[in-house]
Amino acid sequence: MTENTQPKRSLRMLFADDEKSLQNLMSRELVRMGHTVTVCPDGLTAVAALERNTYDCILVDLDMPGLNGIDVIGKCKEMSPDTDAIVMTGKSSFDTAVAALRHGAFDYITKPCKLADLDRLLQRVAEKRELTNKYRALKHQLERVEGKSKLVGKSKPMQQVRRLIEKVAPTNSSVLILGETGTGKELAARSVHDQSVRADMPFVAVNCGALPESLIESELFGHRKGAFTGADENRVGLFEVAHGGTLFLDEIGELPMSMQSKLLRVLESGEIRRVGDNESFTIDVRLVCATHRPLVEMVQSDQFREDLMFRINTFEIELPALRDRADDIPELARHLLNRLRFQTSSPLQDPISPDAMEVLLDHNWPGNVRELANVVEHATILCDEPPITAEHLPSRFNSKQLRSASGINFDRPMTIREIEMQAIYAAIDRNSGNKTKAADELGMSNKTLYNKLNQDSASDRKAA
Repeated sequence: MTENTQPKRSLRMLFADDEKSLQNLMSRELVRMGHTVTVCPDGLTAVAALERNTYDCILVDLDMPGLNGIDVIGKCKEMSPDTDAIVMTGKSSFDTAVAALRHGAFDYITKPCKLADLDRLLQRVAEKRELTNKYRALKHQLERVEGKSKLVGKSKPMQQVRRLIEKVAPTNSSVLILGETGTGKELAARSVHDQSVRADMPFVAVNCGALPESLIESELFGHRKGAFTGADENRVGLFEVAHGGTLFLDEIGELPMSMQSKLLRVLESGEIRRVGDNESFTIDVRLVCATHRPLVEMVQSDQFREDLMFRINTFEIELPALRDRADDIPELARHLLNRLRFQTSSPLQDPISPDAMEVLLDHNWPGNVRELANVVEHATILCDEPPITAEHLPSRFNSKQLRSASGINFDRPMTIREIEMQAIYAAIDRNSGNKTKAADELGMSNKTLYNKLNQDSASDRKAA
């Protein structure tokens, strides 16, 4: 696809007919229409091809030796229910059409057919598949929705982020978004997509760190039924769902080395292959990646492939930490409250008192915007009547000692867990919000530190 043009609708096709002249014609003309095609001389060969690979559409003659077109469609629907089928027949009759449709055909076309009519029919199949993929993308997004919204903030760092997005969005360049956890990397990726020529196509987001290593390849590339234990049906991968649109790989630094090499091969060739399939097929996807991890250091320590880093880092956008754009905190807090109004029975008119805002502005925000969102939600639950005051904020905000880097406050009785969390927040503050350095200082892994921070936020909401 060239820049600033809509992606060509193409299909992976199987054509089956026992007439040699039609085989030659379709092998040439279907490719000219922009599709990839496997040509089979009879129904048995077609079924064998279906057992090896997955196709978007099959175009089969009704009358063939061995297995006729209806039989092939039946076998196809057993193996790959998502594959659309078109029957070609020289018997122009209502009964033929009804029989084909009853057996799961998308449509039928009579022989001899006009190539222009066939082209239009195949475009209908492609449009239907695009709608199906958009539905899957929406379903996937709804399953993992976290209340994402527009980029908020007028600070200089955010103005720079917007300028970079405006520059890169209209191109097809790969984008790497850097920033600490909770800074809004997925929101920035969606902004890139929404301002691109692919805006009306799927945007599919996946957190690489949340995928089990044994299932990453299947999630990204799809699989055939029976490809491995537990593969009870054909599965469309997220690359395929995002065809024509944007695939956002969040936390790409968490990908194991084995998957990094496979991802690199896809990016270099533009082709993917479902697990269990024998043939690859072309996909058209714009890739946007994100990570909070230092990829350059990971390359030096052989944890990340250098060639993959260069491939995904055509254009780099670094998101500022919330502490580096404190001017945006009042606007962000009000925005988050307005969003919560749709989830609460009593909208807040005058949302935040000066004393509460002072506390918010004084905090170092190691969890960035995500932490602010949790704090706002906590306060909203506790606040019966507006405005939100300092007493509605989580307990860790009730002591200056707790928010400072000076150490642990023993002026009141505390549980071991409270002491541990004070030590964690103090370490994060001392390291200017760098959780990796804080974890090293505390002698724990990144994963353990993040788990404890998430548990603390969850306990705040539960206590509320």
